[in-house]
Parts: sequence; C-alpha cells; structure tokens
Amino acid sequence: MRYAYSVTSALLVGGAAISLATGYPAGAQVAQNDDSHMARVVPRAGAPESFADLTAQLQPAVVNISTRQKIEVQQQGNPFAGTPFEGLFGSRRGQQQEPQYQEGQSLGSGFIISADGYVVTNNHVVSPSGRGTVEEITVTMPDGTEYEAELVGNDAQSDLAVLKINRREPFPFVEFGDSRQARPGDWVVAIGNPFGLGGTVTSGIVSAIQRTTGSGGAYDRYIQTDASINRGNSGGPLFDMQGNVIGINNAIFSPSGGSVGIGFAIPAETAAPIVEKLRKGVEIERGYLGVSIQPVTEDLADSLGIPQNKGEFVQSVQPGEAAEKAGIQAGDIVLRVNGQEVTPEQTLSYLVANIRPGTTVPIDIIRDGQRRKLNATVGKRPSEEQLRQQQQFDPDADPDDDMQPGDNKTIEDGLGLQVMSLNAQIARQLGAGADTQGVVIAGVDPNSDAARKGLQRGDIILTANYRAVTSPSDLEGAITTAKRDGREAVLLRYQRRGRPPQYVAVRFR
Repeated sequence: MRYAYSVTSALLVGGAAISLATGYPAGAQVAQNDDSHMARVVPRAGAPESFADLTAQLQPAVVNISTRQKIEVQQQGNPFAGTPFEGLFGSRRGQQQEPQYQEGQSLGSGFIISADGYVVTNNHVVSPSGRGTVEEITVTMPDGTEYEAELVGNDAQSDLAVLKINRREPFPFVEFGDSRQARPGDWVVAIGNPFGLGGTVTSGIVSAIQRTTGSGGAYDRYIQTDASINRGNSGGPLFDMQGNVIGINNAIFSPSGGSVGIGFAIPAETAAPIVEKLRKGVEIERGYLGVSIQPVTEDLADSLGIPQNKGEFVQSVQPGEAAEKAGIQAGDIVLRVNGQEVTPEQTLSYLVANIRPGTTVPIDIIRDGQRRKLNATVGKRPSEEQLRQQQQFDPDADPDDDMQPGDNKTIEDGLGLQVMSLNAQIARQLGAGADTQGVVIAGVDPNSDAARKGLQRGDIILTANYRAVTSPSDLEGAITTAKRDGREAVLLRYQRRGRPPQYVAVRFR
C-alpha cells in the first residue's frame, strides 16, 4: 500500500456494461432576481434504489490477485566481529555470508478486460517489495476458481500491470469508459478485495477530478472518490453507473491506514492507452526534459511578482538533457508547454510525459521578470532503474540517506573508501562527461589517510598506480598488487567537480 499522508494504495473491482435508471438530480440551487425571492432547483431522489443489479453484472469480471515472493533478508552484523569469539557466532571477517531468504505475499484486486483472459491491476500488487522476486501470481475468480497468471507487462511509473490467465471458455470482462466525462457528484461503485475478505462492493460519488496528491511525477492526477477503499483494493476498478471502468483504485489518503473517505483512482483516460501498449508488448516512451521543479508557492510568486498557481519553478537542470539544450536555466518559471498552461492540475511533468520523444515544442518561460519563448526537442524519459541510479547518488547528502555501505572489504579495509560504479547518469550529476570512466567515492572513513589527503564523497577515481579504474574490481586489484609488491600506499588520480584531475598518494590503513 502507498500512503499519501500516508497515501495508502487501495483497489476495487470491474465488470460488464449495464444501464441503470436512477432519476438523477437536475442540479444545485440557482439564484434569480424574482421579486427578491430565490428560486431553487430541488434535486430529485438521486440514489438508485439498489446497486444490486449493477453489481451482479460487474462482479464476475473482478478478481483477487495474490503473489508468492522470495525476499532476501538483510543480514545483521556479527556483534563479536574482531574478537576471539567471532568464528563461533558467524562468518569470519572478510568472508562472504550466504544470502538468506524468506517468503512473502501480497494481496490485491484486478479486473478482466477481454474474453481471452487479460487482467489489469496495479504494478505494486505484482512487483516484489524490496530485494525480492515474484515466484508465482495467482488470480482467483469470484467463484473461488484459481488460475496461475503470467505477467505480460508492467509499468512502474504509472503503477499499472497486465496479466494473462487461460481457460477454454471465455471469461466475463468489462471495458474502459471515458473518465473525461466524470464530474464531481457522479455516483460510482467499487468492487475489490479489502483485507483479503474477497469480493466487496462499496459505493460513493466522485469527490474531485484531476486531483494531485503532491507526490509529483507524470501521473499524479487522480479521480478522488469517497467510495470506501482499503488495503487489498489496489488494482480494482471504479465503475460509473453504466458499468464502465472510469478509474483504477490506487491509493487512499489516511492518517490511520484505513479508509476515511478519500480514495484515489487512476483515470481511465490515463490507464487505457498504457494498458493497451502493455498488452501488445509495445515499449512505453515518455517525453523528458531533465529538470527538477517545484510549484509556484505564494511566497515564491510574491518574491517574483507573478501570479500564484501558474507555472512551475525550475530548481536545477540536468546537463546534456533536453532542457539544457533548449536553453532552460535554473530559476526559470515554465508557464506553458506546447500551448498548454502549466497548472497544479496540469503539471509540467504530466504535459511533457505525454509528448512523443523527438517532438520539438514551444515552451513559454519567465526569466528575470521577462517572458521568453524557447523551443525544446523533447527527450526520452529514462527507465525507472536509470532514474534510481541518477537519484541514488547525491554528493551533498548524508551517505546513510541514499547509499548502502560498500561490501568490498579490500577497498574499505585498505583505503577507508566506499566506492560504486560510475555510469553516464551519475557522471552528469557530478559534472563529468558522459564518457568518463572510473569509480565514484560514496563514503570516506574520517580516520583514514584518504580523508586526511582531502578525498571526499563525489570524487571520481580515474586511475590507480597509472592503471585505468573502470570498476571497483579494478581498484581492488590495484590495492592487492601494491600490497603484494610491498608498497605502503597507492597513487590515485581523481577528478572533482569543476576542477582538473589530480594525483594523490593514499597510504594503506
């Protein structure tokens, strides 16, 4: 479950199409100047007598989803390390411990979208948590029949996944509707698997559309509903009164972890095109500028003399990406992209992600109080793994915040350094060329000679004893060779942001 205050993930159910006569209200009240009297349009009884007929049509296509996972357990350090008792209670220093695993499970909901058994759910329902792998996915029908499911495709950014189940007879299925027609106050029904209880039906209204939770990203734009959504509802559908799926229940806003009547569903207009691509095995490409942004707050707007809630402020620009090539700079306010205004409901991330990579679009900005127009050729958004690697290393952050301690004992024991492999994304982040080869220092023991010589987190080690270092194993080999030859130090050539490479001799510990 994801929390959005805690924003907690949640899902509901899907089903076939049916029309239900309800007698909806004509509208709210209307003020008119008629002899100083206020005329009112009084709504008729708005709730249907029952949701039972609609539920009976839809529920057969809503399924429960469970996974069996193999999760690697984080090893605890040996409290007797370095003492004569070390070998009695664990592996000796320098020996690699065998990884340990435990079995994990996840529960969620989903819905069938075709007679041949394609199932839609949330990615987080069928993806491993932490350091693990999913070994089995099971889809359970409302009558209790279980099917082993194949993961056809998943997309972490939109939190969507498509599964496939098989049998000779056709499956009941439901279809996506047009979420753009949803209005606050419309009735909706959700079906799902809260707390593993099985098929559960809840009803409510659309509370808001284009709701952002503040989590950022290209898909932070939801249908908000007060239909009860709880843990285990994730991946299930949100239905309109015609039986169409207008949303995929994804999260709840809750201080307690339970439903307080604020749930979020991924709109069908967002989900349907992605689901179709996942189903066909088509790569999902999204536009990318390469900027770090923040909303234009009241204080920021006052300091710049611009309207609040218009545009987004550029905090930083990634070297070599589309924004930098277009001339966008830190401190700019982006007002419009390709003719569309940037607003809290229509964020810069959302607009750019939905532009085909390679497309050149006009971008309106404010810089130094002056409006300017730039043209940017939108790049291709990196994969989630590449983005994690970019964000994994922040040279100004506390190492404990974004970096696990290195496990190469030769380097750590020999030099007091923790290092990690350098890739193009981290190189750009550190101000180095994308073709730079080396290893980046992730941590420095303050009691080491490396610290005394001024080496610091974010430095890139290029060579060791005049031999190129392209991986931690290269540096390990240089240390091993130097010690074997009776040397007490190693000569490192390193590069720091904004400075030319230089050499430093670092003594072994």
